[in-house]
Amino acid sequence: MARILLIDDDEQLRMMLRKMLEKAGYTDVEEANDGHIGIQLFRQHPFDLVITDIIMPDKEGIETIIELIGDYPQVKIIAMSGGGRVGPQDYLKMAKHLGASRALTKPFKYSDLIDSVQELLSE
Repeated sequence: MARILLIDDDEQLRMMLRKMLEKAGYTDVEEANDGHIGIQLFRQHPFDLVITDIIMPDKEGIETIIELIGDYPQVKIIAMSGGGRVGPQDYLKMAKHLGASRALTKPFKYSDLIDSVQELLSE
């Protein structure tokens, strides 16, 4: 079974995403509330897929993507953002340019998330 790491500072969103993934059969899911913790978890035991928010305190998603891609070039990453001071598309475009495999604008549909996860894990 695939191992998935969720990185987001919003605890309720992480719980919702975990439930969505579990509903689709992905039960090996770990969570981190920022990029520092996410990278520590990844280094302890690499994951098949990382789903990360972009806007977070401490180590945000762009920094996390850069570090993960730098150390693990084959890692599959789904970046997600609802925006901030600029629109989410700007952040997500940057995330894809830096190596994210997919980008989702919050809010997104259950099917958008699960389709992206299935596509990436089947590659």
